[in-house]
Amino acid sequence: MRLSTVILPVRRWHEGGRDEWLRAEELGFHTAYTYDHLSWRTFRDGPWFGAVPTLTAAAAATSRMRLGTLVTSPNFRHPVTLAKDLITLDDVSNGRITLGIGAGGNGFDATALGQDTWTPRERADRFGEFVPLLDRLLTEDSVTYEGTFYSAVEARNLPGCVQRPRIPFAVAATGPRGLRLAAKHGQAWVTTGDPKLFETGTPEQSIEAIRGQIKKLGEACDEIGRDVDELDKILLTGFTPHPGRPLESLDAFVDFAGRHFELGFTEIVLHAPIPDSDFAADPKVFERIATEGLAQLR
Repeated sequence: MRLSTVILPVRRWHEGGRDEWLRAEELGFHTAYTYDHLSWRTFRDGPWFGAVPTLTAAAAATSRMRLGTLVTSPNFRHPVTLAKDLITLDDVSNGRITLGIGAGGNGFDATALGQDTWTPRERADRFGEFVPLLDRLLTEDSVTYEGTFYSAVEARNLPGCVQRPRIPFAVAATGPRGLRLAAKHGQAWVTTGDPKLFETGTPEQSIEAIRGQIKKLGEACDEIGRDVDELDKILLTGFTPHPGRPLESLDAFVDFAGRHFELGFTEIVLHAPIPDSDFAADPKVFERIATEGLAQLR
């Protein structure tokens, strides 16, 4: 069982940003992730910094904690340039990077480069091409590829990743095509639960919906002869019914995490508190959960 956190890139590095990553390492979090967006929902009109530079700075400032995106998507990324950034991040961090990756959505990133919003089918089509190509770019010295959406011409990626054969992929997916990508290319699978239940569902309905997602992940693994237990299973909290409940108290966290660990999750991810936002929480409770929460589950 692992406990991790998400640090949204909303603070200037020298005005609290660096301290937050250092504190996450001091608290013992397994991984500190950040969102890879150009802007995001209610934070659109406020500060928001880039994921890759932020993680590079965090890699230089920390020494033990793993780091990663949760998640990167094709919305504004290309596999060739992303692979180069990831190899560099993996090198700077000395092998502590995890790539959380998903198909993307129809938020601000979807149109920031001037393109029309992709349909769900086109997002799935692009994701289905993006992930295998990125896999090759991170494992092969030179890649040439001509696809429907992406191309690479003798793309060089020497010296490759510190982590071999490449950095781990944590694939966010709930649909059948995404789950097949997770089964084939993922070292981990990520879910936020069922978005249809976020506002009106109950915790019990959420548990059953997630149980169904895990069953479908198992079926996707069975199709290719892979043991589903080989994949870590990561729950990004904050998007299930009663999203603030895990951070209301230590007891609330223990109850929430215990129910989800019973489903087979190996990692729970909590958002670091941000005042006056959807992720507002008592920092003292957050830190107590970080230092005491897992011990109460064992």
